[in-house]
Amino acid sequence: MSATFVQDGNSIDYTPEVFVAAGEVVVVGDLVGITKVDIPANVQGALSVAGVFEVPKVANMGVTFAVGARAWWDAVHRRAVHHDGGGFYQPLGKVVRAAGDADATVRVRLCPCTVTEQAATPSSSSSSSSSSSSSSSSSSSSSSSSSSSGT
Repeated sequence: MSATFVQDGNSIDYTPEVFVAAGEVVVVGDLVGITKVDIPANVQGALSVAGVFEVPKVANMGVTFAVGARAWWDAVHRRAVHHDGGGFYQPLGKVVRAAGDADATVRVRLCPCTVTEQAATPSSSSSSSSSSSSSSSSSSSSSSSSSSSGT
């Protein structure tokens, strides 16, 4: 069977069980997306999984981000962090504007990748067991619809 184009992939269909306000960072399995508009409970909307967003970070506690650095999402404290928390935080993307200690936000280009995928390089064709362990742990069910609205 041949592949069929469904949508551009910059956003995905998402039906939340509760109201989600515009600008909320939403974690669905290993995928992190951000809502651009309010989505009522049980109504299909969209999560942006590509693009550049300014997201909260802790200020005045020694947390800085350099351009090109990876950022992860801490869903408990609802902020970007500069480490993976031992696998506890979800990959968010790459920093596109440096953020100093006093900054309360950081600008990030979303990357819908797992940590293993972000670390992989084209020359690592001989990788063995290291890439299969981290991505198999979060293959979760989501509330997302699989229709092809292309939103």
